Amino acid sequence: MQPTDTRLLALPEARWAAVSTAAFLLALPLHLLGATAWLWGPLYAAAYLAGGWEPALEGLRALRAKTLDVDLLMIVAALGAASIGQVMDGALLIVIFATSGAMEALATARTEDSVRGLLGLAPPTATRLHPASGAAEEKEAGGEGEREETVEASALAIGDVILVRPGERVAADGRVLDGASDIDQATITGEPLPVPKAAGDEVFAGTLNGTGALRVRVERDPSDTVIARVVALVEEASRTKAPTQLFVERIEHRYALGMVAATVLVFAVPLAFGADLTGALLRAMTFMIVASPCAVVLATMPPLLSAIANAGRHGVLIKSAVVMERLGQTDRIAYDKTGTLTEGTPHLVKILPEPGPGFAENELLSLAAAAEHRSEHPLARAIVAAAHDLPRGETHGEAYGEAYDFRSAPGYGVTATVAGREVAVGSPERLGEGTAVPDTDGTAVVVRVDGVRAGWLLLADRIRPGAPEAVTALNRLTTAPPALLTGDSSRAAHSVAERTGIPSDGVRAGLLPHEKAEAVRDMGGRVLFVGDGVNDAPALAAAHTGIAMGRAGSDLALETADAVLVHDDLTAVPRAVALSRRARRLVVQNLCLAGAFIGVLVVWDLAGHLPLPLGVAGHEGSTILVGLNGLRLLRESAWRE
Repeated sequence: MQPTDTRLLALPEARWAAVSTAAFLLALPLHLLGATAWLWGPLYAAAYLAGGWEPALEGLRALRAKTLDVDLLMIVAALGAASIGQVMDGALLIVIFATSGAMEALATARTEDSVRGLLGLAPPTATRLHPASGAAEEKEAGGEGEREETVEASALAIGDVILVRPGERVAADGRVLDGASDIDQATITGEPLPVPKAAGDEVFAGTLNGTGALRVRVERDPSDTVIARVVALVEEASRTKAPTQLFVERIEHRYALGMVAATVLVFAVPLAFGADLTGALLRAMTFMIVASPCAVVLATMPPLLSAIANAGRHGVLIKSAVVMERLGQTDRIAYDKTGTLTEGTPHLVKILPEPGPGFAENELLSLAAAAEHRSEHPLARAIVAAAHDLPRGETHGEAYGEAYDFRSAPGYGVTATVAGREVAVGSPERLGEGTAVPDTDGTAVVVRVDGVRAGWLLLADRIRPGAPEAVTALNRLTTAPPALLTGDSSRAAHSVAERTGIPSDGVRAGLLPHEKAEAVRDMGGRVLFVGDGVNDAPALAAAHTGIAMGRAGSDLALETADAVLVHDDLTAVPRAVALSRRARRLVVQNLCLAGAFIGVLVVWDLAGHLPLPLGVAGHEGSTILVGLNGLRLLRESAWRE
């Protein structure tokens, strides 16, 4: 959690819900133990007021706008229950409603926090360069005559030249004029490795510079950088995403109008034909109780909440009942590559010694690891880790002793003296070996010993365990083939697609964040997108449902997504989709059951004489029955099936 995250009790909705819940929990044991009503009555009243005033106000505002929503309906139902002595039932309904509203407000606030935090990726200031002589040609070529000026990043203009020192974040989208370095641009493209940058290459605001210094000409206004567009896309998608409601909420307006109108008629018509006031009022009150939506609400929520709890026990955090219902509607899946289908870090996959120098595989690896030991580059760390994993008794890096004369050149690699030999490890193209690179889906690193090519180390991002099985299982649950959307290279994307069972025509590579979101929208249907990075946030927001990887996911991805895989276990996704579909079927069953009870009780009240206690018993009985039916999804077998 970031320090700027909104805390739960900072929200007024949460504070009121907490007061309502506390008052209810204090009143409940007193009520059940038979204490005097003077003790528990005020506590129940506090629960009603604290949890109900805001929904009541919203409901009245909706009424002024000539609509009738579930807020006012729930308050009327709770007050109706209290009016006939069912104070505890009404208070429980208020508490559930208030807590649900608090959770929704927290989710909204956290998403806004993460969007604001994303802007912090771009540095607030930049070092702008000015030629001391004022000559434009010197500004382009660089030189000792330039003077530096620290300015606000928002004040940069197209054409300005900025200096990006080692370890700094790039302040603007632009193009390198001179210098060489490795840029970590995973926040933009999702690429697992830093990308070598030299004169003529494009760089993005918010990306992290490596060990070299760069002079960059600004090519986009600060308000139009890729990272700024990510923020705008997330906000826009969150606003314009079609509001999905629970099934019961889609019919709430008509049901509420019908119930209110029918209650008035049940009271007014008998009165107009000479019935006594008390009898007409009692019949109308009985009608309102038996026709109230309590059973309908409980028909919907327990299955969905039980499914949420079951999924949570197995590492899938579903953020709301609406999301759980929507998850089962998925008809197509789209995946990010790096950090989602793959682990997101390079690993040594093959060692290819050259026959001439005669080094064994482990000897070649050990020399390279000794030379790379001081480097912080991800490829260097992978090489050193592979050397440490050699079987006990084998030669590895430490056997050669300490490396001397260590030198690191950004974009080239490292050079060091190991056991009296000069060892160079780095980019084949920069070390003059570009024409001999072995065929690989990952990254090839050349090792030169005393100026002679000694062999190759092939590194690649590994497929995440369970990814092929998850893709296969989800394919059986959807009607359209899956897609792979990534900012990485086409070759790497097609390799991962082939190994995970995604058809090649569903692969789209080299995508910037806004292009990922457009690709999701162009797919049509109800798309479930699974991703992990900042660059995935617009696609997560644009998708019908978004799922983020919990361990590897960025803060923005976690907050933008509708669900989170806490343990990064992709095999949990098809199980969650299947569980959602079971919950939806159970909701329909419960609605039919609740509707049948309401229908019988209403007809009885209208056609005959339904005693009020019997009406309350029938209403409460149906509520309990559908509630217990929904709790079946808490069982372990519901997840396994």
